[in-house]
Amino acid sequence: MDKLADDRLKLTIDVVSDVVCPWCFLGQKRLDQAIAAAPDVDIAVTWRPFQLDPTIPPEGMGRKAYMRAKFGDESRLSEAHARLEALGRDVGIDYAFDAIKVSPNTLDAHRVIRWAGTSGPEVQNKLVRDLFKAYFERGRNIGDHAVLVEAAREAGMDAAVVESLLASDADRDAVANEAATASRMGVTGVPCFLFEGKYAVMGAQDVSTLTDAIRQIAAAKARGDLEKAS
Repeated sequence: MDKLADDRLKLTIDVVSDVVCPWCFLGQKRLDQAIAAAPDVDIAVTWRPFQLDPTIPPEGMGRKAYMRAKFGDESRLSEAHARLEALGRDVGIDYAFDAIKVSPNTLDAHRVIRWAGTSGPEVQNKLVRDLFKAYFERGRNIGDHAVLVEAAREAGMDAAVVESLLASDADRDAVANEAATASRMGVTGVPCFLFEGKYAVMGAQDVSTLTDAIRQIAAAKARGDLEKAS
């Protein structure tokens, strides 16, 4: 092992997010840039579930009708999309909101993300990125099992195992309970970046804010200040 890598400060970040949240996609891109800006910190990222709307039926809902009911005034939705499109361009996201036809229930997507975590952070990180891109840039229905199995395969998971698990009730309750726990802990919006299981940064903060948080909390951990604060 590279001794320099061994000597780096270490930090864990749990990202509470939903894969149909455009701000979470933006937050993922900004977190990637913040991590790249702090090469002296060895960061382990884990993705945690949150459902913006767990009441959506398993088959999903028509996107246009769903968003119209949610936003009411269509001009408000257009303004929100235009703002996100501009912010997305800054970090390499090509939001294609008009391509999205279905607002899915994301419970099954979160189940696959959970299973990806057992294969290691690289697999889970790739899967989350691929699901964001599939939904927001290509308009794919990430509530569809076939789409989820394909994404799992491309992330390096055993597609046959994922397909079998999705057809069962495996981890349905565990994922739903974890998402509900986040809400009970005070997470009312996503993304939420939880550093070392203690310090929360809410929202898709800019890269400099996330970089500062990484450096400051990693330095505090190295000094032993986090243990003193426990």
